[in-house]
Amino acid sequence: MNLTAHDIIIRPIITEKSSSLMALNKYTFEVHKTANKIQIRNAVEEVFNVKVADVNTMNVKGKMRRRGITKGYTRSWKKAIVTLKPDQHIEFFEGASI
Repeated sequence: MNLTAHDIIIRPIITEKSSSLMALNKYTFEVHKTANKIQIRNAVEEVFNVKVADVNTMNVKGKMRRRGITKGYTRSWKKAIVTLKPDQHIEFFEGASI
Protein backbone atom coordinates (compact mmCIF):
# COMPACT_ATOMS: atom_id res chain seq x y z
CA MET A 1 0.00 0.00 0.00
CA ASN A 2 1.48 3.33 -1.06
CA LEU A 3 0.83 6.05 1.47
CA THR A 4 1.26 9.72 0.64
CA ALA A 5 2.68 12.16 3.17
CA HIS A 6 -0.82 13.46 3.93
CA ASP A 7 -2.06 9.89 4.47
CA ILE A 8 0.71 9.20 6.99
CA ILE A 9 0.20 12.32 9.15
CA ILE A 10 -3.40 12.20 10.34
CA ARG A 11 -3.48 15.10 12.81
CA PRO A 12 -1.34 16.96 15.35
CA ILE A 13 -1.85 16.10 19.00
CA ILE A 14 -2.24 19.27 21.05
CA THR A 15 -2.32 18.58 24.78
CA GLU A 16 -0.69 20.17 27.80
CA LYS A 17 2.16 17.65 27.70
CA SER A 18 2.76 18.00 23.95
CA SER A 19 2.72 21.80 24.30
CA SER A 20 5.49 21.61 26.89
CA LEU A 21 7.49 19.33 24.55
CA MET A 22 7.33 22.02 21.84
CA ALA A 23 9.79 24.05 23.92
CA LEU A 24 12.23 21.16 23.41
CA ASN A 25 11.57 21.19 19.64
CA LYS A 26 9.44 18.01 19.79
CA TYR A 27 6.10 17.81 17.99
CA THR A 28 3.45 15.12 18.44
CA PHE A 29 1.28 13.65 15.67
CA GLU A 30 -1.27 10.91 15.21
CA VAL A 31 0.03 8.82 12.32
CA HIS A 32 -1.16 5.92 10.17
CA LYS A 33 -0.95 2.60 12.03
CA THR A 34 1.23 0.91 9.42
CA ALA A 35 3.68 3.80 8.92
CA ASN A 36 7.23 3.21 10.08
CA LYS A 37 9.73 5.77 11.41
CA ILE A 38 11.37 6.38 8.04
CA GLN A 39 8.02 7.06 6.36
CA ILE A 40 7.01 9.39 9.20
CA ARG A 41 10.32 11.28 8.96
CA ASN A 42 9.96 11.74 5.20
CA ALA A 43 6.30 12.80 5.53
CA VAL A 44 7.03 15.49 8.16
CA GLU A 45 9.98 16.80 6.14
CA GLU A 46 7.84 16.96 2.99
CA VAL A 47 4.68 18.50 4.50
CA PHE A 48 6.28 21.05 6.85
CA ASN A 49 9.57 21.66 4.99
CA VAL A 50 11.78 21.03 8.04
CA LYS A 51 14.70 18.74 8.93
CA VAL A 52 13.91 15.92 11.37
CA ALA A 53 16.51 14.75 13.89
CA ASP A 54 14.64 11.84 15.50
CA VAL A 55 11.29 10.01 15.47
CA ASN A 56 9.82 8.07 18.40
CA THR A 57 6.64 6.05 17.89
CA MET A 58 4.20 4.26 20.16
CA ASN A 59 0.99 2.30 19.72
CA VAL A 60 -1.80 3.63 21.94
CA LYS A 61 -4.29 0.94 22.96
CA GLY A 62 -7.99 1.75 23.02
CA LYS A 63 -9.56 2.29 26.44
CA MET A 64 -12.65 0.45 27.66
CA ARG A 65 -15.69 2.73 27.85
CA ARG A 66 -19.17 2.03 29.17
CA ARG A 67 -22.47 3.69 28.42
CA GLY A 68 -25.09 2.02 30.57
CA ILE A 69 -24.75 -1.72 30.15
CA THR A 70 -23.09 -1.39 26.75
CA LYS A 71 -19.32 -1.84 26.80
CA GLY A 72 -16.86 -1.03 24.06
CA TYR A 73 -13.37 0.15 23.35
CA THR A 74 -12.15 3.40 21.83
CA ARG A 75 -10.05 2.89 18.75
CA SER A 76 -6.35 2.08 18.93
CA TRP A 77 -3.97 4.48 17.18
CA LYS A 78 -0.31 5.26 16.63
CA LYS A 79 1.47 8.31 18.03
CA ALA A 80 4.76 9.78 16.79
CA ILE A 81 6.91 12.30 18.64
CA VAL A 82 9.12 14.03 16.08
CA THR A 83 12.25 15.89 17.21
CA LEU A 84 13.45 18.57 14.81
CA LYS A 85 16.99 19.81 14.28
CA PRO A 86 17.92 22.76 16.57
CA ASP A 87 17.33 25.58 14.06
CA GLN A 88 14.00 24.21 12.78
CA HIS A 89 10.40 24.78 13.94
CA ILE A 90 6.89 24.22 12.60
CA GLU A 91 4.84 27.38 12.07
CA PHE A 92 1.58 25.44 12.32
CA PHE A 93 2.00 25.06 16.10
CA GLU A 94 2.99 28.63 16.92
CA GLY A 95 -0.56 29.80 17.72
CA ALA A 96 -1.46 26.70 19.73
CA SER A 97 -1.47 27.20 23.46
CA ILE A 98 -3.32 25.47 26.24
